[in-house]
Parts: sequence; C-alpha cells; structure tokens
Amino acid sequence: MSESKNKIDFRLFNRVLALSKPYKRTFIAAALLAVLLAPLAVLRPRIIQAIIDDYVFQYNLDGLHLVALLFIVVLFFETLMRYFFIFTTNLLGQSVVKDLRAKTFDHITSLQLGYFDRTPIGTSTTRTINDIQKINDIFSQGIMNIIADVLTLIAVLIMMFSSSWKLSLICLIIFPFLIVATYIFKEKVKAAYQVVRTQLTRMNAFLQERITGMRIVQLFNAEKQEMKQFKAINQEYTQANLDSILYYAVFFPVVEIITATALGLMVWFGAQEVLRDAGVTIGVLVAFPIYLSMLVRPMRVLADKFNVVQMGLVAAQRVFNTLDDDSVIENKGSLKPQRLEGRITFEDVSFAYIEDDYVLKNVSFELPASQTLALVGSTGSGKTTIISILNRFYELNKGRILVDGKDIQAYELNAFRSRIAVVLQDVFLFSGSVLENISLRNNNISKETIVEAAKIIGAHEFIMKLPGGYDYEVMERGATLSMGQRQLISFVRALVFDPDILILDEATSSIDPETEGVIQYAIEKLIAKRTSIIIAHRLSTIRHADNIMVLDKGELKEFGPHEKLLEIEEGYYRKLYNMQFLKTEKKVIA
Repeated sequence: MSESKNKIDFRLFNRVLALSKPYKRTFIAAALLAVLLAPLAVLRPRIIQAIIDDYVFQYNLDGLHLVALLFIVVLFFETLMRYFFIFTTNLLGQSVVKDLRAKTFDHITSLQLGYFDRTPIGTSTTRTINDIQKINDIFSQGIMNIIADVLTLIAVLIMMFSSSWKLSLICLIIFPFLIVATYIFKEKVKAAYQVVRTQLTRMNAFLQERITGMRIVQLFNAEKQEMKQFKAINQEYTQANLDSILYYAVFFPVVEIITATALGLMVWFGAQEVLRDAGVTIGVLVAFPIYLSMLVRPMRVLADKFNVVQMGLVAAQRVFNTLDDDSVIENKGSLKPQRLEGRITFEDVSFAYIEDDYVLKNVSFELPASQTLALVGSTGSGKTTIISILNRFYELNKGRILVDGKDIQAYELNAFRSRIAVVLQDVFLFSGSVLENISLRNNNISKETIVEAAKIIGAHEFIMKLPGGYDYEVMERGATLSMGQRQLISFVRALVFDPDILILDEATSSIDPETEGVIQYAIEKLIAKRTSIIIAHRLSTIRHADNIMVLDKGELKEFGPHEKLLEIEEGYYRKLYNMQFLKTEKKVIA
C-alpha cells in the first residue's frame, strides 16, 4: 500500500491476516470474545434503568437486592471477558510478529551483499524491529478492537431505540458533526504518523552510521557538524510527533463539546417527556447518558484504531517489500561435499555491481588444488570481487566458476561455504568471549580443538595473557584488542573450521612490521596443503605464492610465478613491483 493512499489495500490486508493462520484458534477466540463483549456492555445501563423504574420507585427492596446482585455478576463477567480479550489479542499480535521477525531476519541473511550495499543498516533495523512491532498493533489494538467497537455501537443503538426512539433521535443529531470531526482527525493523524515513521527511519539510519563510524567522526573533529545535522533530524522528528499530538489535543475536546451538547439536548427534552408522562421514565433518563457515553466512546476511538490499522499496513508493506526482494542467493544445488579438492576454475567470468558497469571482464584462469594464488593490482581492479563471487555473495552476470570441475551453483550453498574460510583485513569480532568469537557459538567445536589451533597459529600465548584467557570478554568489534591480536583470532577461527579453500583479503596490510612476522608464520600454517587465494600488498606474502594474477581495471593482464612475471619487460607486474612492493619492502627493512 502506498503511503499516499487513503484507502486500505485489501490485498495487503489479507496478506497480513494470513500471518495469523498458524494461530487460528487464538484468532477465533479473540473474535468470539469481541462478539460477546457487545451485549454484556449494554446490559449495565439496561439493568440500571430497571433498578430505578421497577424497583426503586416501586419500593421493591427484595427485588432490588437481587437485581443489584445481577448487576455485580454482569460487571464481573464483563471485566473477566475484557481481560481475556485484551490478553488474547496481544497474544495473537506478539505470536504473529515473533514469527514474522524470525522470517524477516532469515530472509535478510539470505540476500546477496548487493542488498546491503544499497540499503542502510539503520533501515533494515527499523524494518525488523519498529515496523514489525506496528504489525503487532493491527492485531492487538486494531482489527479485533474495531470489531468489538462496531458491535457495541450496534448493540447500544438497538437498546436505545427499544428504550426511547425520541431520545435516540435527539442523541443522533450530533452524529454528522461527530463523523466529520472523526474523518478530519483520521486523515490528519494518518498523514502525521507517516511523517513520524519516515523521520524515525531517517534517525535510525543516521545514528547507526555515526555510531559505527565514531572513530572517523572524532578523528576529523566532525562532532560539531554531525551534531548540527543530528539536531536538524531530531527537530524534524520531534515536530512530526508534536503535529500528531496537536490533532489529538484538538479532536478530543471537540468530541467532548459535541457530546456535552447532545447530553444537554437529551436531558432538556427527556425531562419534559418525564414531566408530561409521555413515555420517558426516570430510569430511561438516567440510562441514556450512559448509552450516549457508550455510543460516543467507540466513535471517538474508531478513528484512532483505523489509523492504527493503516499505519500497521504501511509498516507491513515496508516489511513485505524486504521479504519480496528477489536478490536472494539461489540455493538450488544438491551437492554436499564433506571435503573439496580445491581446484578452482574461472571461465570467461564477467561481473557488474551496477548494470553494464563491469568490474570484471572475461576473466579466465585455473588454480590447481593445494596451490596458492596471489592477487595483485591497483585499487578497483577487481581483486575483492574475485573472492566475493567465489563465495557466491553475488551472482555472476556472465561465465561460470567451477570448483573440482563442478559449477559452484551445483553445490548446496551452506555446505559449499562451510568448506571455505575467509580472513578479512577488517576483522569483525562480536560481543562475547574469545572462545565464542573463534567458534562462532558452534557447539560442535570443542575448546580443546580451539586451543590446539591457537597453538598452531601462534595465538595461544597472547590469549592466555588476557584476563580470563579464552573467556575474556571481547568488546564490540574487538575494540580492546590490537589489530594484530584481532587478526590472529581470525586466523584461529579459520583454522578450527578446517577449510579446503582459504582466502586472505589483505590480511597483513594494516599490520606493523614487528607483528608481521607472527602473522606471516600464521599464514604459512593456514595455507599449508590448502588451496589459497591471497590479496596482498606486501612482497613477503606474494613471494610464497605458486602463481600471481595481475588485474587491471577488471581484466586479467598477467598470470604466473613471481620470477617469471618479473622477466617480462614493461610488464604490469614488474611495474607494480618497482612502484609498490619494492618500495614497501625497503621501508620494512629500514
């Protein structure tokens, strides 16, 4: 449903209702309670009318006691049923959003990385939490409450006309004014809520980006500029909320004035009817203000509840847009290898992040099993893209990639990725212990296996020096650890998963020379007897590779061993070696 539409999109509404199918019994129970509450609610003023007319003025004390007891019983059952109604509708709403939240998160994790390239993290967070919570409101505060209120309105009108059609008509004089006020309020609040939702999404995205990039903000003394921008966003969000509050502040007093006018007219006319003995009794005159209140209250809140449904549908459309995003990674493969040889073949592979803007152009090469390939090239040449498409983070535009002679799409995605380990330059560590960050909470990996892997890599010593050792609580993104320590933990993580194909994406580019020796030792342990692809900026790493692939603007320019490529006069690798790697090596020696 477009946010600009005024009418409910019933196809979308039916799709939201379909979410409650697993909880059909709860839905039916809530609907039955809504139906039963209406007649119970109107019994109270009817009993009060009977008490006054049939017992108080008839001086029937014994009967008065019985009717008073009946009134208490009715009140008790109404309270009890209203409790179960509120509990059941909220149970239904929470059950629906629990499933939907899990489904949305599962879908988001299955999307290609292109989705995250174009969608701010704060937006995805808003969809998964705030928008889904609004869908809960459709069930807990919207549909069932509207049903209950409409049925109550009908029951009240029936009871009013059966008591006095004249007083009923007097009360209904206000209805046109009430309907107009309600309609205006509904439209104004709906528009205000849409702005509130938009501003909330904008604020979430802004905060997520700035908190994540706080190091850059502080490094470049950009606090004042960012604060100025945040104040503007905060002011717009606050103003949107104040606008919605303003409409409530105007609407409810207007309703009170209209109601008071109807009450005054009803009492004025009703009192005359009583005095003339024209069919209106004292009991009816006492009961009618209660009927009027019960008539106005649903009218007053129906507009608000209708807005709750509409805003819930707006939020639902946003969530469904995410769920309908077809940039998922197709997982139609059936092969689930226990091990891979690791033979990798690229056949005329082309890839573009943006349509027709190719970052890889007809790349073909073969990497034999258990060999190491180093990728070199200037920034933007396509090195990281090579490993991204090998992992199927993105789907190819042209060509195909084979592993052990089979197209990678023939492998079941999770089984295929479980045989590949990637160590990135920017190591991501989660909040939790060192042990949990290495095992990624995989219960099949024992602590003994982790300790053994850490000793092989050379990380055990520094881990044991941490307070608590392997139980040391790592802060978010590993902020309390050095770059080298985080890198070593990522190497241990890669080793415990025992991959057949290892990818190192500039894993030593941010490491100081002193730490590089330790890291280089860890790399040698990792790549031993494994097919490895290394993106590196340092000569020490490249020299150990069996072959080097030189990329330039997405094209494969040269392929071969270090010594062979250096022999090529005016070759790409030789130029790159003289300009970059040799210079870097001299700095390290110095």
